[in-house]
Amino acid sequence: MISLPRILLEELRGKAGERGPSVEEFLADVITLGLDPEDRAKKYIDVALELLEQAREELERNDLRQASEKIWGSCALAIKAYAFWREKRHLESHSELWKYKSRVARELGGWVRDVWMYANSMHRNFYEGEADREDVEKSLRLVERLVKTVVERVRG
Repeated sequence: MISLPRILLEELRGKAGERGPSVEEFLADVITLGLDPEDRAKKYIDVALELLEQAREELERNDLRQASEKIWGSCALAIKAYAFWREKRHLESHSELWKYKSRVARELGGWVRDVWMYANSMHRNFYEGEADREDVEKSLRLVERLVKTVVERVRG
């Protein structure tokens, strides 16, 4: 785990917030800039899988807010990975993610819309803390299905 000075962490959160994604998504974007789209898609999926694991750990600690944000980040990175894999497209904003999830839903199935809505509620929960444990657990299961499905596509 890296420990950053508070001022750098605040700057990082601010930069990420300007574009809409979580800090993890923002860093994945920055770190993968020089990679070709296929490798970038694979890195996004690797991070999505790790975020799912972190969400499970946060659930064990009963930190529903942190688990929620990890779930959201995993879902968003799965959608981004799919866009890179499918058409070498970089999704930069929350708005682009919303639109692109419809393409993913058309190709993978309508269930993707439900996953997206649950994941978005987790993003909101990170800020407002309204979801209960069962909501977070269900969101984790749904997002895990999406990530695994995208893994099968991206990694072939």
